[in-house]
Amino acid sequence: MKIDLHTHAKLSKASDFSAAYYEEMIGEALESGLDALALTEHFNTRNFYEVYDNLDRMFPYNGDYYEANGLKIFPGMEVDIRETGHILLIGRRETVLEARRRLDGYADKDSFILFDELMDLADSLPLLKIGAHPFRESTPLHHLSDAQLSRLDAFDLNAKDLYEYGREANRERVEGLAARLGKPVTAGSDTHQCLQYGSVYNELDADCGSVAELKEAIRRGAYRIRISDELPIKVKASVMLKKLLKKLARFEAETAAAAGAM
Repeated sequence: MKIDLHTHAKLSKASDFSAAYYEEMIGEALESGLDALALTEHFNTRNFYEVYDNLDRMFPYNGDYYEANGLKIFPGMEVDIRETGHILLIGRRETVLEARRRLDGYADKDSFILFDELMDLADSLPLLKIGAHPFRESTPLHHLSDAQLSRLDAFDLNAKDLYEYGREANRERVEGLAARLGKPVTAGSDTHQCLQYGSVYNELDADCGSVAELKEAIRRGAYRIRISDELPIKVKASVMLKKLLKKLARFEAETAAAAGAM
């Protein structure tokens, strides 16, 4: 099973969820050869709960994942911590939504939850906990203590960072940190739109039908990380397209506002 463990459904945190936009993304994910993905939308994205309300209308949910035209979508979210850094939490829909409800008072930048408190919350629920892009300059994790980082299940080898900081250099740093702590490394594209799918993914030895099975496969190391030779062009094109789509969205909003003022 080929799975991407760090993906987004929306162009940005400020944008609304679009069913048509996400349908296009799913089509591209399938085209890139993926069998599954974890949807780790930002926990403080605009109208977070509406993302899952829309998925409920779009696709059947079997109790563990959404069945999206042959693609498995495992629920999740990406959470900011006060110390700076992002944590991916992946689980069943009701578990992810319960964790999000417990974070209702922590969504603003000045009130992000402390790492240890987030781990206490996550440990009280059946969730897979992955430290996102641990060496990204803007949102690192490596500054936390080894005791803290050891509470995570894995660390994210992130396509955007492989492009930004160099494939070998970034991979060496992430794998070095994980090895020191006795933790596995998982791959995530961190895509906000379709072109970045397939840049990196995890190829599991067997199909997984639940997050519990996925977590166990990762723990046992029953998978391999695949990095596409096309990663640089995929990520570069993705960044450029994202900028263009954001400009278009702003232009459409300004045009609509101007028309409404007439």
